[in-house]
Amino acid sequence: MGPSGVTATGPGSWPGSDPAEAARIIRGELGDPHLPFLVELPQRGIGADPVGRTAGLLVELPVDLQPHGWRLVDRPGMDHRRAVSLLSRDINALADVIGEEEDPGRRLAISLQGPLSLAAGLHLHNGERALSDAGARREIAESLAAGAAAFVNRVKEIARGAAIVVQLDEPHLDRILGGQIPTASGYRTLRSVPAQEASLVWTMVREALAAAGASDVVLRLPTAGHGQPKSGLDLALGAGTDGVALPLRGLGDRDWEGIAEAVEAGKQVWLGVLPLPAAGAEPRQVTALVEDITRPWTRIGLPLRDLPALHITPDGPLAELAPASARRVLARLTQAASALDQLAAEG
Repeated sequence: MGPSGVTATGPGSWPGSDPAEAARIIRGELGDPHLPFLVELPQRGIGADPVGRTAGLLVELPVDLQPHGWRLVDRPGMDHRRAVSLLSRDINALADVIGEEEDPGRRLAISLQGPLSLAAGLHLHNGERALSDAGARREIAESLAAGAAAFVNRVKEIARGAAIVVQLDEPHLDRILGGQIPTASGYRTLRSVPAQEASLVWTMVREALAAAGASDVVLRLPTAGHGQPKSGLDLALGAGTDGVALPLRGLGDRDWEGIAEAVEAGKQVWLGVLPLPAAGAEPRQVTALVEDITRPWTRIGLPLRDLPALHITPDGPLAELAPASARRVLARLTQAASALDQLAAEG
């Protein structure tokens, strides 16, 4: 379900600890045609971090927290229950906020760790990363597919008809494919995960999400992966995802060629265009943001009328900012989206 204009959204994280207050701010700034999101509040600590939050969704794979990180265990304990409880609190708070609205909007985004980065962040009983074991990787992907589908169903129940867009975050993808993830001891690195396996597990999770009623599944990558034998961008699109999320910084001509192919194939491109401002500073100005986007866009031969393929996002987690600054970032993104829409209409 493609957007009718350039859309502003955020990667999920937000400062503070009050999910209802955060939801009101986010939905106030990102009303239609933009894409509001279910908030993540990592400053609450254990279980609110990206790995713990997603691990709480796993079906029949409980976790606990050890000094070295989250570990797969035989039965759920306090840490697991806390992660589950925090996510439920976020969903319930959003339900209350949506219930107060006259118009709940057309779409709502949720995010979770992708299967490969989750396996890199979880540890086996022996203390080694689950990423080191092909069987564990497969088990985690299957469990995540089931848990993510249940997550979509829970959010659909409170969304009042809004379409659910799912963002799968793979922040460690380049290092996973490049064999650069350290072992638990840190003395060596784990063998790279085959590109074909990455594509297969993403396809598995995407199909489960689509079956649960997700309208779009987007893979968030650390880079487009140019220079890799098989780039993350190519793999993500090959797995049938509806789009990819990438940081604008560092994109080279080869990356933009891949983006052009994605746009021409009808895929969404989510670009992290707005650098996080320094404390007390104003976000980058609209004219500069528009130039940052349109210069490479037109250089690679994409017409301005295709700009509505874009979702524009901050380049980094908003939880690192003060609440007022995070709000200004969303406001600046919606202003930039309007300016880009004007160019698309003229183009």
